[in-house]
Amino acid sequence: MALTSWGQLPASPAAEERWWDERSAPLPEVGGTLLAYGNGRSYGDVCLNGGGTLLRGRGLWHFISFDPENGRLVCEAGVLLADILDVFVPRGWFLPVTPGTRFVTVGGAIANDVHGKNHHRAGTFGRHVRRFELLRSDGSRRVCSLTENAEWFAATIGGLGLTGLMTWAEIELRRIAGSGVAVENRRFTGIDEFFAINAEAEARHEYTVAWIDCLANTPRGILMAGDHAESGSLADVAKRPLSLPATPPISLVNGLTLRAFNFAYFHRPLPATAVVHYVPYFYPLDGILHWNRLYGRKGFYQYQCALPSGARDALGEILRGIAVSGQGSFLAVLKTFGEIPSPGLLSFPLPGMTLALDFSNSGSETLALFDRLDAIVGAAGGRLYPAKDARMSGRFFRGSNPRFDEFANFIDPKFSSDFWRRATA
Repeated sequence: MALTSWGQLPASPAAEERWWDERSAPLPEVGGTLLAYGNGRSYGDVCLNGGGTLLRGRGLWHFISFDPENGRLVCEAGVLLADILDVFVPRGWFLPVTPGTRFVTVGGAIANDVHGKNHHRAGTFGRHVRRFELLRSDGSRRVCSLTENAEWFAATIGGLGLTGLMTWAEIELRRIAGSGVAVENRRFTGIDEFFAINAEAEARHEYTVAWIDCLANTPRGILMAGDHAESGSLADVAKRPLSLPATPPISLVNGLTLRAFNFAYFHRPLPATAVVHYVPYFYPLDGILHWNRLYGRKGFYQYQCALPSGARDALGEILRGIAVSGQGSFLAVLKTFGEIPSPGLLSFPLPGMTLALDFSNSGSETLALFDRLDAIVGAAGGRLYPAKDARMSGRFFRGSNPRFDEFANFIDPKFSSDFWRRATA
């Protein structure tokens, strides 16, 4: 079966797939282009290389060293964040920044400079990367850090896998007392109330994120603020999560199921405070394996935008447009980005806010909605997240990334992707 992205949208398969399991080996000689493929959790096409070669990087799965004095872990680029958590949470260490799934590779987390619920405190994942090795198609190997090959360091963090193959990386973990997270839940109605309680929560908590009802006439949602619990550990979550065994012929996510779910989710009994295991707080969808199959054989899009701090009106306009369309997702996420600058030339976050929603692939109807949303985002000075994108125009991407031309100087001539060919068309 040809490798796909998480959105399962129709795409041209790679002409060849090669398993990569030896970090000291040279890159293979191929006639076309190369691209590293980690665990396929990018939603769009940044991890795809139609007609070229995909290097399957999960073979690079080894830990290399760990310094318990400062939490510095050296591991191969194909190690999953889940692998790190399984080994190090019982030892009192946690990821410095984590996205909404733990089933991504370290190399993928760096290549997309992922962000999490603590951006206002910690910035992006790339800020906690100390160094890595970059293997280029000319056979050269560069160890990159803030002080060594610093320009390659900046180009590769958030560089979408286009600067070469990352073989290993050193990241800095953070200390925790146990596996529990102390969570505070607050309902809100209206954008103004969200920003008011979110500002208060960010001042007191390390992690903040909001679920938002994307179909409500007046935006409403639940803000979930959290901190690692001060002591003790909780029993681990079930080792065998639920799984969707097959992809249905049509999407199970539609206007009827969305409205019913959103109503029930907003009004469900909700404790004001609770201590929970870290998995359901950080990774709510990881409890259902293959949840992407819910969207049927046509697949789905995710639309994630970042808007600058002064763009509240644009956020309201986007939410109204989505509500009117009747499209959207169960897990619509709204959060703010802090002022800490991202280290990569193409890193996605900017000071302000980000909204992320999934959409069933309804063809031209969905794409027309995205075009309307693009116009709002572009006018506000915002941008879209390449790791989640499968359709934005090259003109939009280039125009919303001021360091695009600078980054282009560092692309390996043998590396490419479906996304990059679209972004440069």
